Amino acid sequence: MKKSLVTAVCMTGAVALAAAASAGPAHATPAADHSPTAAAARADIHAPGEAYAGWKTAGTQPLTRSVAPALASGQTLGIDVSSHQGNVDWASQWSAGVKWAYTKATEGTSYTNPYFSQQYSGSYNVGMIRGAYHFALPDASSGAAQADHFVSHGGGWSKDGKTLPGMLDMEYNPYGSTCYGKSASGMVSWIKSFLTEYKAKTGRDAVIYTSTSWWSQCTGNSGAFTSTNPLWVARYATSPGTLPGGWPYYTIWQYTSSPIDKDWFNGDITRVKALAVG
Repeated sequence: MKKSLVTAVCMTGAVALAAAASAGPAHATPAADHSPTAAAARADIHAPGEAYAGWKTAGTQPLTRSVAPALASGQTLGIDVSSHQGNVDWASQWSAGVKWAYTKATEGTSYTNPYFSQQYSGSYNVGMIRGAYHFALPDASSGAAQADHFVSHGGGWSKDGKTLPGMLDMEYNPYGSTCYGKSASGMVSWIKSFLTEYKAKTGRDAVIYTSTSWWSQCTGNSGAFTSTNPLWVARYATSPGTLPGGWPYYTIWQYTSSPIDKDWFNGDITRVKALAVG
């Protein structure tokens, strides 16, 4: 189902955007054998690089379904976007109450989102607090190498009060085996490699995006990151359900992809700003 709608600490937002924009439309293959599975194709992933946060659940979510959990007191609405959204009408999103956004920047070590500049700077320009995310391919290269690629192509951070720390997207493999051919301990090591490198380059602990089902299966429900990395949990339902890995609470909850990925931040706008400042 196609989702609808129309660097380091010293790296400024403008430099990060320039780096991303200079990359241009990306057609490079993350790895020679990375071809979308049938399930990925049903979720409108037809080429390497087209994966997006929540693709597996989105691919089974009926187009007519609209999950709309009640907004808890003090929560803040956000969205996340990728190349599937193209050029986003950010003014309309702002008018609809969206106050923050994450944009996919990279995947693996060769893909960059060709719409990144419009999406990342566009959300900022209408007043949103924004961040970037990386879709992990743990079977393609090391965590550290992918963190470097991410930071160099829009995933950096600056203490401007409007830039959120990067997000590491850990979820079902759209190109092959669910856990990318890794054992639970191997997956935890890979994640640590990415997060350690990202923090070394930016000074920030990245947000981890995942689902309880994937995290349980592919990391052994590891609790290695609960005290350092904010949780972004994916569950298309009226509640976030059981959280993975022993996280005591979620920071962000992705609750639907219809008509676009929508998310609640578990706090009011002052807490969103606090995460941005660090």
